[in-house]
Amino acid sequence: MACDLDRTLIGEDYVLRPRTRAALEAVRDRGADVIVVTGRMFQAVRRYLTGPEPVVCYQGALVADPSSGEFLLHVPIPVDLAREAIAAVQDSGHGLNCYVDDELYVAAITPEAESYASFQHIELHVVGPLLDWLERPPTKLVVVGDPERLDALGAKLRAHFDGRLFIAKSLPFFLELAHPDVSKGSGLQFVADRLGFTRERTIAFGDGENDLELIDWAGYSVAVGNAHPVVKARADLTCPSAEEEGVAQVLEAFLAR
Repeated sequence: MACDLDRTLIGEDYVLRPRTRAALEAVRDRGADVIVVTGRMFQAVRRYLTGPEPVVCYQGALVADPSSGEFLLHVPIPVDLAREAIAAVQDSGHGLNCYVDDELYVAAITPEAESYASFQHIELHVVGPLLDWLERPPTKLVVVGDPERLDALGAKLRAHFDGRLFIAKSLPFFLELAHPDVSKGSGLQFVADRLGFTRERTIAFGDGENDLELIDWAGYSVAVGNAHPVVKARADLTCPSAEEEGVAQVLEAFLAR
């Protein structure tokens, strides 16, 4: 079982509720692996993990061992490409978050940056102009802003970079940029190779545009009721929303059979 976190496994309260936690444990007790596949940074997801399996973070750019903290896979954006992306985002009038070594760096504290850090319970590191500061390859870049403005920016960036970056929304107000070779599907493939499970025997759950590669990878896919329409169109099943603990409902019904 492979599952996105925000707005799939947890709702708007960002709490992994007892019913959902129990369903995950019941699946694991039956001998299945339970893999969290998220856009979040590793330090922001560890408190939600209930088992020993590797976790896929940063849209697939990082896979980590939750017990030891070891990075099992890390595919950052090359520095020169990251600099080009930062310049393009800044030229469009947006600020952005920069992630290096599982820490969050920003040029200045803004309401958007503070909101993001508060939502994920992480520390902000203020470093001044990012183009002057950046020396190491970032794991990903994130633009936080108005959903409609981010749609326009995303279209502009896709045209400019033309496959040289992975570009997708995770939440309506987060536009994420990562290495072009990574996705949630590629991250899950790495974990599958490591643990020995197959696509055909995997059920995936998701809600956002950045989950498309995840649900396409799995043999069976489920969109939660609050999912983006394109995710629902590609999934095999639509279940109740994250607020209704739809993932737990599907797992309970599956185990009952």
